[in-house]
Amino acid sequence: QVRLVESGGGSVQAGGSLRLSCAASGRTFRHAMGWFRQAPGKEREFVAAISWDGVSSHYGDSVKGRFTISQNNAKTTVYLQMNSLRPEDTAVYYCATSPRRIATGTDDYDYWGQGTQVTVSS
Repeated sequence: QVRLVESGGGSVQAGGSLRLSCAASGRTFRHAMGWFRQAPGKEREFVAAISWDGVSSHYGDSVKGRFTISQNNAKTTVYLQMNSLRPEDTAVYYCATSPRRIATGTDDYDYWGQGTQVTVSS
């Protein structure tokens, strides 16, 4: 059984920063970890992913250069550092795990957290 719990969301002004955390438990050994986001009425969008060993990472075009994905040494927590936030970054952010080494597609992820709200105001 896999459980993912996101935290760190909140409301910030445009240009500000937030750091999201995803605490993982269960059978996630050598699973990729990813972040997705979804705004009301929109499709879930890929944000960032990291391989189990932290060697490989990938970012969606809309966040590249602004967001950074990382993990702790024990590989039990994944972070998403979000800088230079924009109103269009407003969404519920979800953490997820994938059996692949690294992946960017929603269908490649099999377990999802409950989500954490990020709101960016102008």
